[in-house]
Amino acid sequence: MAGPFSACSPDPVIWLAHPGTPPLTLPAPWLSDAEQAIAASAGPARQREFLHSRWLLRQALAQVSGQAAVRCQPVPGRPTASLMPPGWHLSLSHCRQLAACATGMQEVGVDIEPLSRRSHWQGIVRRWFTPREQDWLLAAPPEHAHQQFLTVWTLKEAWLKATGRGIANNLQTLEVAADLQLRGDAASAGWHAAVGTAAGFMIALVYRAEAPHTPRCAWLEPPADTSAVEVMPTSAARDAAVSWLITTSIATEAR
Repeated sequence: MAGPFSACSPDPVIWLAHPGTPPLTLPAPWLSDAEQAIAASAGPARQREFLHSRWLLRQALAQVSGQAAVRCQPVPGRPTASLMPPGWHLSLSHCRQLAACATGMQEVGVDIEPLSRRSHWQGIVRRWFTPREQDWLLAAPPEHAHQQFLTVWTLKEAWLKATGRGIANNLQTLEVAADLQLRGDAASAGWHAAVGTAAGFMIALVYRAEAPHTPRCAWLEPPADTSAVEVMPTSAARDAAVSWLITTSIATEAR
């Protein structure tokens, strides 16, 4: 389904965008002065990634708030919330081929990883994961082990973003069981998670809400004519096909 989402929808949404062709470039008058300075000082690859992610943040805010994209803006620094319009929580994840932005009226965290990513994941598991996670991941059948690792990794990354923490010494604060039951160290209740695959990527979302639900996920694509970005038209959204593995609540320390 194409077209803008319902304005002011409080439910968390994941927004996806491929880099534009041609890519966004400077000058970009829709950026804040601080963002302009960051983009101008970045190398070519980092600049393209930065412009793409800031474009996506503004388009996502326009979709959920009903405001014009050119007027939307994240807070300075790490874009965890909206400056204009106020009141929205944000989370951003990006790699060379894709960017993802999560929006919601409560805390959100999103992470994406290409399914083709190859790493020495066993060493990461042994060094940073809990003993119970090590037991089941390292014993997983080889044909499934890599995807299972990415499932756990993206859930942990999304959890840390949603709870406002870095990776260092915090990867064990969310434990993922072999049946994908989740336990986190948050002192408050109402935490939920979803993880699935789309377009060759693992996508995880952690969010606060009254109950878990299947998140909506949509594509937003930069315009082919990058000169149109100067006036920042609001892009049309189309639903993304996601194969969700789980949508579940996270058990926490809340009483």
